[in-house]
Amino acid sequence: MTPFKNKTLLITGGTGSFGNAVLKRFLDTDIKEIRIFSRDEKKQDDMRHKLQDPKVKFYIGDVRDIRSVNGAMSGVDFVFHAAALKQVPSCEFFPMQAVRTNIIGTENVLDSAIMFGVKKVVLLSTDKAAYPINAMGISKAMMEKLAIAKGQQLGENATTTICCTRYGNVMASRGSVIPLWIEQIKSGNPITITDPKMTRFMMTLEDAVDLVLYAFEHAKNGDLFVQKAPAATLSVLATALIELFDADNEVKTIGTRHGEKLYETHMIFQHPRA
Repeated sequence: MTPFKNKTLLITGGTGSFGNAVLKRFLDTDIKEIRIFSRDEKKQDDMRHKLQDPKVKFYIGDVRDIRSVNGAMSGVDFVFHAAALKQVPSCEFFPMQAVRTNIIGTENVLDSAIMFGVKKVVLLSTDKAAYPINAMGISKAMMEKLAIAKGQQLGENATTTICCTRYGNVMASRGSVIPLWIEQIKSGNPITITDPKMTRFMMTLEDAVDLVLYAFEHAKNGDLFVQKAPAATLSVLATALIELFDADNEVKTIGTRHGEKLYETHMIFQHPRA
């Protein structure tokens, strides 16, 4: 018997890479129902036809719209909150859109989960929330603050437990650079690198699911979980892919995008007060 036996799990932003990885992990378990909540009807329709599984239910909606969130939340036991605007340049050009989805949308999910008596909510955050310099990181940092504050206000004996997980770059996920480079290698085009010295923390989709499940099992209200992760420069990553595909593509430096850091930070270390 698992903690998910005969339970209902809601995944916001469930048509993304993380949602697909969770489905792969959970479909053959004793879970009762998995609800996929997202704005993308095309991806939902593709998933529905691919899976053909009665355990998976699809809900069209937006975390910005509390009514659609409430419609998906009723009867849910657990929530994995993955819905977000994640692209740094997009958030940089349209910061209020990041606020509406990543902050206000998260508040809607948490308020709905509390109202419906959901047992556990695990939120997915990013290393860009540590020492944030761009709109995406700032909005995710505020998302973390919001979740931690609500969790601490609820306390240890509350019906609902809220916690956060903080990720590095999830390899091969939507918007990550590795699928782009593979496409460039296969088409014979130059591999485009923003800055060869740029470093990023790397983790697989399986690592991402493992971290959420670890947080699910161990969290107390207001906890933030950060997994140790290896870091690599973009130059090393590009070289590894070239060797993997036995390719000889040119590597072209194109410069950093709007709002990008040269080096990411996974955690903020605070000095104790004197």
